[in-house]
Amino acid sequence: MQKIGFAEALDSIVATDPRYQRDAYAFLRDALDFTTKQQKKIKGVSVRHVTGPELLDGVRHYALKEFGPMVMTVFENWGIHSCEDIGNMVFNLIGAGIFGKTEQDSIEDFKNVYDFREAFVKPFAPARPATAKPWRQLPAPKPAASRK
Repeated sequence: MQKIGFAEALDSIVATDPRYQRDAYAFLRDALDFTTKQQKKIKGVSVRHVTGPELLDGVRHYALKEFGPMVMTVFENWGIHSCEDIGNMVFNLIGAGIFGKTEQDSIEDFKNVYDFREAFVKPFAPARPATAKPWRQLPAPKPAASRK
């Protein structure tokens, strides 16, 4: 059996599951590469299998690095709204023979790992100073005749 290429796999995946854009899968593959490189830097060991939560953490860091405050806009355009969507894409790639899995891997590994708004919007929200006082109305100016 001939191994299917990434482009051909994406053609098949997008044809059978059109929920996610083709570019989202390319991003996910790049995010997996980013995650394994980060693990190698931190742990100094050879790359091993990446778990669902580890991949989601890598996706978060890589998306913030690549898209900054536009992450949510890009993800929404691609059809990605939650960690579960990433999990669905991972299992589509597993089904196509592009990603591998162990017996311990499950779609459940991608459920409620983090909230997208917390992960991708909050880092760019303006900080409120802790000592900021609420706005108060200034007294009305005195009429012009009484300003002497």
